[in-house]
Amino acid sequence: KDFSIQQKATDSNRKAPDIIVQSGLLSPTVTLTTDLNEACNKLLAGDCVLFIEDCPEAVINSIGGWEQRAITDPISDVEIRGARDGFIESVKTNMVMIRRRIRDINLKFESYSIGTRTQTEVVVSYIEGIVDAKILEELKNRLSKIDTDSILESGYLEEFLEDAKFSIFPQILSIERPDNAAALLLEGRIIILTDNTPFALVVPSYFWDSIQAPGDYYTRFYIGSFVRIIRIFALLLSIFLPSLYVMLVSFHHEMIPTPLAMKMAAGREGIPFPAILEAVIMEIMFEVLREAGIRIPKPIGQAVSIVGALVIGESAVQAGIVSPIMVIVVSAAGICSFAVPGYYVSMSLRLLRFPVLFLTSIFGNFGFIVATMAIFMHLVSLRSFGVPYFSPYVPFRAGDVAYDLIIRAPWKIMSKKKRSKTNVT
Repeated sequence: KDFSIQQKATDSNRKAPDIIVQSGLLSPTVTLTTDLNEACNKLLAGDCVLFIEDCPEAVINSIGGWEQRAITDPISDVEIRGARDGFIESVKTNMVMIRRRIRDINLKFESYSIGTRTQTEVVVSYIEGIVDAKILEELKNRLSKIDTDSILESGYLEEFLEDAKFSIFPQILSIERPDNAAALLLEGRIIILTDNTPFALVVPSYFWDSIQAPGDYYTRFYIGSFVRIIRIFALLLSIFLPSLYVMLVSFHHEMIPTPLAMKMAAGREGIPFPAILEAVIMEIMFEVLREAGIRIPKPIGQAVSIVGALVIGESAVQAGIVSPIMVIVVSAAGICSFAVPGYYVSMSLRLLRFPVLFLTSIFGNFGFIVATMAIFMHLVSLRSFGVPYFSPYVPFRAGDVAYDLIIRAPWKIMSKKKRSKTNVT
């Protein structure tokens, strides 16, 4: 075989690349290029590039390999039932995990190189015939306009691609599960895979993604629906519970039942701070403990968080710095925020507590109503790649609301319904 290649190549060096590719002398993943920059980038990526004298084409042999982490359970997207594999830092492995679940010839992967110095591989995945062509074209346009030295994590891309860059709400969903990615692709969404990170991005994204989890579809429909209702209740409490308490204690004592009001008054006796200052102190301490629990080594992190919360809370009550009911209110609001799927969505909810708390402490129920309306109006005004963020409630689409939003319909009904979530309106 070597002799035949050598003999044919002597006739014309220009035919050598085609002869090498057809002979299969190298690996099956062999391509040709006339672009010197592409050849250099492939060489830096660990591939083998063969240059032949007097030949305008270079032969690229994809033999590059890197040490990579084994496929393990997702860390942030935890489910009781479902697949136990999560994305890893290799974009090629992540593509294989998606392809394993969707064996459709219309599943497309388009690769981009972003970052003038890092040359990070970014892969856009979608299903042709299901995806909205306008959204796909807009995504490609935004990717082509990214001008930066480096892309080290998908969070870089998220900020470049978002519509409202200063909004507290994430308009691009971040996921870690390939089964979730496959389900979203079948809805007409677009998955963005970034090399060197186990987190994939999903566009377009909606506010209601924050109350839905992959596990909702793996259990009976009434269980999944009940859990979603619990999440909505937890979401509202995580934002508004401390503000409601401050409003009742500071402005509207008459709204509290008399036995409860007497208990609350007894608990606050001797407290030197107003309710708003109590709430701020406890909120800050809760966030410090949460952050410490993440940074401390795993074997002792959970123990430190639990013991720290108990010791600090009990000590603060005994010292007369905060009232017992304030500790309960802040702790309940913090726990409710963890019931919302998605770490960064729960972070946004915790941050929202502070402006609502301050407005309520100054203006009472009027400030509470204004803050609530401002949040709702902001949500309604947001768009993710041209799609309303609060869809399908604004604009209202009865089909999506009835089949799969708060209430999840049985699969027999949902499978007959054509999804329309990604329509640009």
